Amino acid sequence: MDALHTAGIRLAEALQSGPPWLEKFWISVTSMADPKCVFTICFPLAYFLDRKVGVSVLWIGLVSEWLNVVLKWFLFGERPFWWLHESGLASREPLGLRQFPASCETGPGDPSGHCMITGAALWPLVTALTSLASRHSRSWVLKLVPFGTYLLLLLAVGVSRVFVLAHFPHQVVAGILTGAALGWGLQTCPPTTRTPSFFMATALVLLLSSLALHSLVATAGIDIDW
Repeated sequence: MDALHTAGIRLAEALQSGPPWLEKFWISVTSMADPKCVFTICFPLAYFLDRKVGVSVLWIGLVSEWLNVVLKWFLFGERPFWWLHESGLASREPLGLRQFPASCETGPGDPSGHCMITGAALWPLVTALTSLASRHSRSWVLKLVPFGTYLLLLLAVGVSRVFVLAHFPHQVVAGILTGAALGWGLQTCPPTTRTPSFFMATALVLLLSSLALHSLVATAGIDIDW
């Protein structure tokens, strides 16, 4: 893993050596792609356009947020900013890297939450826009615009996370693939006809299962808060 981590540091160093305007761009991207934006921005907009799509975005965002936390408990994953010092790489050779407010995230880093949650929650919105484009146009270019934009957005989010030293490249790739797969799998059964009691029960199950998993891992002698 050290070789993989070192390669990730080299990529981050190359990204940070770019022009100043790119720095502002990547920082803006990583800020706007914060998972909470799924609930405060993406869900209201999607719900305004179509109730079923809006509920799907909210539902998938909720499940992916929970699953991301659980995966990080079991996969762990170093954070570049901390690994630099813990591995001794920073003391062995000079590195042209800068620290940002988003760099010092604590907790395990695999898979990237920004990529996974954003990728999962936006999937139903992207497929709905693709379907809409297909109904109103025969142009294959127009039909590909939603998914093309989706892929470019996830790529930009992934690069921004590497740039600020919050994630290694392989963690970003894992987040994108997991998020897309989760969005594709869950969009077929949105709980649009469910009653409020279903959502209350689901929230309770997710909360209790998280606490149970946390206790189980801690009992096994694994410090997930390392």
